[in-house]
Amino acid sequence: MPLSWNEIRQRAITFSRDWADASKENAEAQTFWNQFFEVFGRERRVVANFEQAVKSVSGSAHRIDVFWASKMIAEHKSRGEDLAKAHTQAVGYITELVNEGRDSEVPQYIIVSDFEFMAIHDLDADDPQDASFRFPIAELHQYMQLFGFIAGYETQKLDPEDPANIKAAELLAKLHDSLEDGGYTGHDLQRFMVRVLFCLFAEDTEAFDPGIFTAFIGNHTAKDGSNLGAQLAHLFQVLNTPKEKRPANLNDDLAIFPYVNGDLFAEQLNITAFDCTMREALLKCCGFQWNTISPAIFGSLFQSIMDARERRQIGAHYTSERDILKLIRCLFLDSLTADFEKARKTSKPELRRFHERLASLKFLDPACGCGNFLVIAFRELRELEIKVLEALYPQQGLQTRLGFDLADELKVQVSQMHGIEIEEWPARIAEVALWILDHQMNIKVSAKFGQFVVKLPLRHSPHIVHGNALETDWREVLPPEKCSYIMGNPPFIGSKYQTKEQRAEVRDVWGGIKGVGTLDYVSAWYAKTADYLPNNTARAALVSTNSITQGEQVGVIWPELFRQGIKIDGGHRTFPWTSEARGKAHVHVVIVGFGHGEPTFDKRIYDYGPKGEPLGVTVVQNVSPYLTDGADKAVSTRSKPLCKVPGIGIGNKPIDGGNYLFTLEEKANFIAVEPEAEPFFKRWYGSQEFLQGIERWCLWLGDVPPDKLRKLPHALERVENVRKLRKESKSKPTNDIANTPTRFHVENMPKGNFLVIPKVSSERRDYIPIGFMDSSILASDLVFLIPNATPYHFGVLHSAMHMAWVKQVCGRLESRYRYSAKLVYNNFPWPEPTDKQKQAVESAAQGVLDARKNHPDATLADLYDPLTMPADLAKAHATLDRAVDRCYRKQPFPDERRRFEHLFTLYEQLTAPLTAKTSNKQGRRKKKVEM
Repeated sequence: MPLSWNEIRQRAITFSRDWADASKENAEAQTFWNQFFEVFGRERRVVANFEQAVKSVSGSAHRIDVFWASKMIAEHKSRGEDLAKAHTQAVGYITELVNEGRDSEVPQYIIVSDFEFMAIHDLDADDPQDASFRFPIAELHQYMQLFGFIAGYETQKLDPEDPANIKAAELLAKLHDSLEDGGYTGHDLQRFMVRVLFCLFAEDTEAFDPGIFTAFIGNHTAKDGSNLGAQLAHLFQVLNTPKEKRPANLNDDLAIFPYVNGDLFAEQLNITAFDCTMREALLKCCGFQWNTISPAIFGSLFQSIMDARERRQIGAHYTSERDILKLIRCLFLDSLTADFEKARKTSKPELRRFHERLASLKFLDPACGCGNFLVIAFRELRELEIKVLEALYPQQGLQTRLGFDLADELKVQVSQMHGIEIEEWPARIAEVALWILDHQMNIKVSAKFGQFVVKLPLRHSPHIVHGNALETDWREVLPPEKCSYIMGNPPFIGSKYQTKEQRAEVRDVWGGIKGVGTLDYVSAWYAKTADYLPNNTARAALVSTNSITQGEQVGVIWPELFRQGIKIDGGHRTFPWTSEARGKAHVHVVIVGFGHGEPTFDKRIYDYGPKGEPLGVTVVQNVSPYLTDGADKAVSTRSKPLCKVPGIGIGNKPIDGGNYLFTLEEKANFIAVEPEAEPFFKRWYGSQEFLQGIERWCLWLGDVPPDKLRKLPHALERVENVRKLRKESKSKPTNDIANTPTRFHVENMPKGNFLVIPKVSSERRDYIPIGFMDSSILASDLVFLIPNATPYHFGVLHSAMHMAWVKQVCGRLESRYRYSAKLVYNNFPWPEPTDKQKQAVESAAQGVLDARKNHPDATLADLYDPLTMPADLAKAHATLDRAVDRCYRKQPFPDERRRFEHLFTLYEQLTAPLTAKTSNKQGRRKKKVEM
């Protein structure tokens, strides 16, 4: 298995630091490349050669610095030499390989370096702009995904977004805004926009005669827009009337429009009075070429006409086409494509069976919005169908075959698409989007086979239900035995932001399981899907906030789903989610594939970098709820540590309105007017004070004798402020402590030394900074305290081993680590070291503390920034990591993933007796009741 990307990143940082001063090619180049391969977990000598000989046309011998047949050529120069010249030299070597008849050895990548810079060129890149990257060696950690092939990762190539989609959305939004500014709003405006959009697509995709809608607006409406509303109302009526029922004297410019049917033009709308601005906005839309636009733009349209408050309330987001493809590829498209290739190579009868299978598939999106997932899924099905027809009937044969009707061969229909949408007009937009996409694909297949296919009037319709998916019986929308795939992107609403009604929906769907109050709204779709799945063989994949696979919610959701027989098929780890709409949402999400029982395909996990760049794909035996290779088990909150280690608690929580907390300047000013209070000030540390070295102070009066306190009038004034603040609070627990205003709400003041762990820390750090403090200071409730901790405990908690656990188990605040006592610390599987191993950890831990002392002016934030961490501290941590690793096993752990898998196995072993004991007790209770 390849190294984890986190491990590669750390190695890349170390590599860059080690080679910061190198300069001479002849002296150091080979060592440079040996260590470069080690960054990615490869031994250079196993895959690549130094000084590989090639011959020019003239017969002279040349030697390639580094050569990996069919993969890469590397050419190295001394610092400051021209890398472009090195690249040209490498291209020459490729020519010489071809001249020698060694075509199969021609590499995909050229890499050049001069110790200071590195450049990589992908000879197979489709887009020249994506082919070359040049960067400083110091920034290697930011570009490591470019070299994923060295580590053994597959490269993901995703289709870039079409900027025309964005321009089209903006045109429609301007049209909408001009109408709304004129007082046209609500139901009629939304329905009107859907109709106009259909007409725009229809005239540019030959569902209508080309340009007839634009010509109608230009020739039959006044420039001031005064009659535009009436003319459009007349046109909509014509589109809803079969040709044989239209008036005989109908104007020719209207008579040429086809009968559309469906419900699209059935309702009579109140159409606003237009003006010249509105007409101009509509004509600008008409001037755009819509035939190349994805109907996924419908989602952008609808989000553009929703106000921000409503959008937040229902959690409506519209995923970009790029991200939709991520889901449908791993859910069904890659598998179907592979099956098509197999059928194509087998026989035409097998191809026909595959074609019938495509036509039999049924899709359900139970939060479909404007239908983007259904639209893209339908498009990909039609693309596969075209490939089937091309394989069954070569184009020449189709054109000459007597009596052949292409329309009869098109079996994939929009009626295979099913959806549920809480808002009515997005549901209608989804229907129109699918109709238009169907027509676009008919045009495409017509062009390929020389027969024109138009499906007007509309006969097949998608099944889009207007309703609340959490209250709707999905079985009535699509019987489970007919469903093939469930997909979508349910609403993103955190547990703290739900309405009372939404909280009630989540409780009802989950059946009141323990911890249901912590669940995000999206979790309810997992419960509904699990309830729907057991009666069929369908598989599901949902886009979700990454809280589904991180932190406390994992221990609530997944044990219940596993109990119902759900298995995770694979998924996409955290990546930034993007929308095509105005006012884009900024969310980090995952995609989780799952179903009832084991899937029939390989389980794959997709990795991404911090900016969403694809890093690679890993095939695993089983997928844990953390989207790692692991068991069907989740870590649940625990009130006490699983192992025999000191307990952990939060620091002090004053609830004082800031009356007892001071900056250094505020403290000096206070002491100047009341010097007798100076002995009662103590240093105060929260997360920021601890990490950033910020100096703050606390006036601790809880232990001051009453007679001394009465002689401190300014301190007493602050005590009175606290008493009043607590008494007036709307919180009863706060009211209850109003009568003890010198005491804190939570007090945790250990005697002697104790460890401090910040509650929140940047995800950029390889280690959450922790440290010892003594009883002379007070710590806030923004840090955790561990009394009676030893250097051994410090060493284990400050190791890569513990961080591997933290990164998978802890929750996140945005993307930052949010440490948890009940979830992370209390569940951490500590090792059982020998005395010698324990002493090694303690010695290495002291080495870390000593290295910190070497940099007295640096804050912990400075010391643990991966780009500024001092070399002696990095070395001390590497020593500590090895010492802790050996407490778990003799063999070193090659990467973070292997560490977590080992810890998770230990966790299973440590909790198995507890689980069995609980199960036996439950069984005995049940038996007793039955007697």
